[in-house]
Amino acid sequence: MNIRSRQEALVRCLRRSGTTTVAALAQEVGASRRTVLRDLSTLRDEGYVIHADVGRGGGLQLDPRSVQTLPRLSVSEVFALLISVAAMRAAGQLPFSDLADAGLAKIERALPPDKVRDLRAFLDCLHFGQLSPQQDLSDMGRMDPALLSAFETAFLQRHLLRFGYRDAKGRPSQREVEPQAMLILPPLWYLVAWDPARGDFRQFRMDRIRAPEAIEGTTFRRRHVPFEQDVCPFTDLPR
Repeated sequence: MNIRSRQEALVRCLRRSGTTTVAALAQEVGASRRTVLRDLSTLRDEGYVIHADVGRGGGLQLDPRSVQTLPRLSVSEVFALLISVAAMRAAGQLPFSDLADAGLAKIERALPPDKVRDLRAFLDCLHFGQLSPQQDLSDMGRMDPALLSAFETAFLQRHLLRFGYRDAKGRPSQREVEPQAMLILPPLWYLVAWDPARGDFRQFRMDRIRAPEAIEGTTFRRRHVPFEQDVCPFTDLPR
C-alpha cells in the first residue's frame, strides 16, 4: 500500500470506528506505529481534525465534520502546473506572477524531496522562444493527454520514447527517439529529440504525437541541444 492509499485507509478507519487507537490503526493498514503517527500528523496538516484523548478509555477520534482542506495533487498535475506557469512567464503573459510563485512554492514544499529534484530536473529540459509569424497554425490540434506522464518517465529515467507521428503532409510514421528537451514556442510545443535512425536532432510538434510510450530497459546520454542555431522554426520538422 503506497502512502496516499494508506492515509486514505486511515481516514476511512477513523470515520468507521468512532474511537480507536494507534495500535488498531497500525494493524488495520499493515504499518508500524511510527508510520501511522507520521500519517496522522500529515492528515492534520491537510485539514483533518483528529482528537487524541489520553488515559484509560481514551483514543483517537475524527471530527465527523472534518474535511480535507489541502488538496492532494499528483506529481503529473504538479508538473503540468509548473510547465504552464513557466510557459506563460516566458511569453510575458503571467499576471500576478509573485502570487503564482508563492503558490507553487507551497506545492513544492508538500512534495517529497526526491520529487522536488525530479521537478527541477524536468524544468531544466524546457526551453522557450517566440514563434515565427510565418508558421502556419491552421492544422494545430490537441496534444495527447498521455504525453506528460510518458515524458516524465522518459526524461527523468532517460528511456527512449516510442510514438506515432504524422508530419505536415499527413504521412504517418513510428519513431523511437532520445528525448532531450522540450521547446515551447506558444502556442506550439515541440519535443526535441536525438533520432538514432537519422543520427541527428529532430523537432516533433507535440500536437502531432500519438500513443507515446517510454521504453523500459533502454537508456541514453544527455546531449547538448544546439538551440542557438535555431530556436524559432517555421518549417515543419522533422523530415
